[in-house]
Parts: sequence; structure tokens; C-alpha cells
Amino acid sequence: MLHRKANAGFTLIEVLIAMTLLGIMVVLLFSSMKICADSWQKGEDKITEVNDVAVVYQFFQHHLSTAKPLWDDFSEENKVFAFRGKSQELQFVSAFPASAKKSGLQLFSLKLINDGDGQLIQVSITPFYPVAEGEEWRKEEITLLRHVRNFSFSYFGLDESQPEGLWQDDWLEKETPPRLVKIKIGRDDGSFWPEMIVELKAVGLSNNLLTDEGQAAAEAAAIEGEQ
Repeated sequence: MLHRKANAGFTLIEVLIAMTLLGIMVVLLFSSMKICADSWQKGEDKITEVNDVAVVYQFFQHHLSTAKPLWDDFSEENKVFAFRGKSQELQFVSAFPASAKKSGLQLFSLKLINDGDGQLIQVSITPFYPVAEGEEWRKEEITLLRHVRNFSFSYFGLDESQPEGLWQDDWLEKETPPRLVKIKIGRDDGSFWPEMIVELKAVGLSNNLLTDEGQAAAEAAAIEGEQ
């Protein structure tokens, strides 16, 4: 007598259990991937933020700290001191390092502008000395930092009412550069940016005119900025 072989297979209950377990595993897998992606993005954002701080800090340390106390006296009708500072704008003369392709003194102009996607700090660089006849006046515009909420300068130097020196919101109609420049930057994401205080190395007569109290105040302000 022949016996028919029973068909092997899964019951409906077993299929439902398997599908449920598979669904749970897929959810756990994608959750883990999302956590890893978020952690990676946060790490990338932190690296970008650190790089932004380093780039801005290096810019001011390399260029602003070596600003030259020069006069723009190429025209007798418009003789002004090259260093001019406002609360959100700054102009000074400095030079690129020897390794850079640009040579000679350059006029740096910084200001906060709106490009439609938000505010950014723009740097304009032009040769300080007039170009020879027939040559092109080369102006270069560089974005120093994007996504800026607020940006301001203040200047430490002598004042007629305060011989020991004090912080001022602008530096106009002066004949010497300030001793210190303080830079405050706020980002759109609310990230913390410490105040930067840059000491100008070539301050001309201002070093000799500062009283002992002013010298001590300047040194204290500079130390505060380094901390």
C-alpha cells in the first residue's frame, strides 16, 4: 500500500511571526543608521564650526595685527589715515606673507552684507599704492564667514577725556591706529564664538603716548582676549 508524502510548509501563524520579526529588525536597523548619520552630521558640523573659528582667527592675527600706520596721501585733496574703523566696517593696510602670490601692501576692507540667503562678512582686497598707467586695478572680494547674525568692532586707544585709554565704537579722523581691536561675531545657529582681541604690532606713536594706566589696561584687555 502506497502512502502519500505530506507537503512540507509554514503555517499562517509562522509566516505572521516571521514577518513581524523581520519588520522589527528593519526598524531597528534603520533607527541605528539614522542615529549614526545624525552623529556623523553633528561631528561634521562641529568640525566646520572649529574650522570657521580657526580661519577667522588666523585672518585677523595674520593681517590685522600687522596693519601699517600709513596715510592715503596719493591725492592732496583726499588725504586720510588708512586705518578707519566703524562698528560694523573696518579698513586697514597690511601685506600678505612672502609665500602668498600677492605682493606689496594691500588695502583690506571688511563689512557685513546681506546676499539674500543671510548675512556674511565680506573682505575686499585692493593694492594700496596706485597702479601704473595702463595696468588694471585688481580688486578681489572674499567671503570670510557666512551665516552671521551680528558682527561688530570696538577699538581701544587714547581719548582726550581719558588719557589712560578706553574702548570706542569707531576709529575715524585719527592719526594713529588703535592699540587693540575687539571683534564680536554671532552665528545664525546661536553657536558660541568667544570675543577676539587683536593687538596691533605697528601702532606708531600710540605706544609712546599711552600712560602707565593705559599700558596696563591695554595689556589686561589683550590677556582677556587670549583666554
